[in-house]
Formats: sequence, C-alpha cells, structure tokens
Amino acid sequence: METSPSYAAGSPASIGKRESFGSAVSWGAVLAGAFVATATYLMLLVAGAGLGLASSSPWSGDGASAKAIGIGAIVWLVVIQIISAGLGGYIAGRLRTKWVDVHSDEVFFRDTAHGFLVWALGATVSAFLMTAGASSAISGVANVGASAASGVGTAATSAVAAGAASSAGSGNAGGMSSSTQYFTDMLFRSDRPDATQGDAAKAEVGRIVAASIARGNVTPEDKTYVARVISAQTGVDQPTAEKRIDDAINGAKQAANQAKQKALEAADAARKAAAGFALWAFISMLIGAFSSTYAATRGGRTRDAWQ
Repeated sequence: METSPSYAAGSPASIGKRESFGSAVSWGAVLAGAFVATATYLMLLVAGAGLGLASSSPWSGDGASAKAIGIGAIVWLVVIQIISAGLGGYIAGRLRTKWVDVHSDEVFFRDTAHGFLVWALGATVSAFLMTAGASSAISGVANVGASAASGVGTAATSAVAAGAASSAGSGNAGGMSSSTQYFTDMLFRSDRPDATQGDAAKAEVGRIVAASIARGNVTPEDKTYVARVISAQTGVDQPTAEKRIDDAINGAKQAANQAKQKALEAADAARKAAAGFALWAFISMLIGAFSSTYAATRGGRTRDAWQ
C-alpha cells in the first residue's frame, strides 16, 4: 500500500501544502512604518534647517562658506535617510504578522520587501508633503541658469546702456522713454552744437550713446553730430572728439561682454549645482532604501525570536 509522503515542518514541500492563500504583505505594519519614517524625516529636516544646514550667513567672512554649507547639507540628507528609513523599516519588521511554516529564505525576502515598501510609501508621502518646497528649491536653481542664459545679452546691454544714459533721465521731457527721446532729439539737431549747453548737451549725448549701444554700433550721422557737440563743449578738435566716441563705445561693448561672460558663468555654475544636488538626492534615496530593508529584516528576526 502506497503511503503519502511526509513533510518536515519548514521544508519546501510542507510550505507548499500549509501556506494560506492570504497576502504575505502586512499592510498595517507597512503603513505604520511608513508614517514613522515620514514623520522622522520631516522632523530631522526641520532640525537640519534650524542648525543652519540650509543657508549661509549674509555677512562676508562670517560663518561657514557656501561650499561647506552644501557639503553639510548633503551629509545631513544622507543621515536623515538612514535614520528615518531605518526606523520605519524596523518598526514594520517588528509589527508584521508572524509567518508560520515559512522557509527562512522566504521570511528574509518578505521582510526585505516590507522594508522596501515602507521606504517607497514614505518617500511618496514625503514628496507630496514637500512638493512646493522641493520643486521650488530644485527648479529655482535651474531656472536661474536658464533665465541668465536666455536673457544675458539683453541684460548686459541694458545695464551698460542704462549707465551710459544715466544723465539722460532728467532730460526726458513729458516722461518719454530714452528711445523715443532719441528720435525726438534727431528732429531738433542743429548745425550749431554750441547752442546746446551744459546738462542738456550731456543728456542728449547720453541718449545717443545709449541708443548706439543698444543697436550695437554708432551711425556715421550720430558720430559726426556727437563729435561736433563734444568739440563745441570741450574745445577739442573733431578727430579727437571722434576718437573719444570710439573709445567710449568700445569700452561700453567690452563692459557688456564682461557682463555677458559673468552671466554665462553664473548660469553654468547654477546648472552644475542643480545636477549635483539631484545626483546626491538620488544617492541618499538609495541609501535610505537599503537602510529600510536591512532594518526590516533585523526587526523581523527580533520579532520571530520572541515566541
């Protein structure tokens, strides 16, 4: 007579016969661990901001440098992930249901999966709670670079042009803009530049220079007229006045190029900072996932040890 095979407790064969059809996930333990991980994460994040890991002193030479602040923030971000995810994973491992007649390898896998679920759920909840702050912090840095790169030419030219036309503001009659006043001046240009005296002459020349910088060059008509005004006001000859105009325009263009270069450097630095922050945030999340899964297995073993 054929006898049915006997199964030892804990063997793969007995597991296949005795295991229930219910889910192997203890969602209550996972939710509890995820909420603990999220609360701990937010608490430590606020503590880090209170310790000055999120900002540097506005006073030159006072406090830590921006580079030191950045390194400290990255280290603290990793520490936060280790502590919060590890605590949440351990709680899930201790609170999950004890699996009876399940092979030790399967128990290890389930505990690891529970820890990973705790980390994933906690990260999702944290992302929803911190969407406004995190997105503004990351996208703001990136937008600084994009805005600086896209508007660098206009900003640099406008800055130099504004400096050249600083004396022209008081001469704008009726609240007209510099460009409008420039064309108005053209209508009243005289063959006797000495008729325009003092501040009025400086204002008119300032508007011409500003328009020339914005345009990228000075027209022959403008150059001749400005040289005559300078000659009449200063007593220098026409060639000397024209040389002064060329020197002034070249200096303004050089200043605009320098401003453009600095803006591009700032944009590139912002881009690198955003990329570096995103990379370290990714690494810290990986570390958090590992911490949560490891702590869950430790908590599960401790829970199973108490029979």
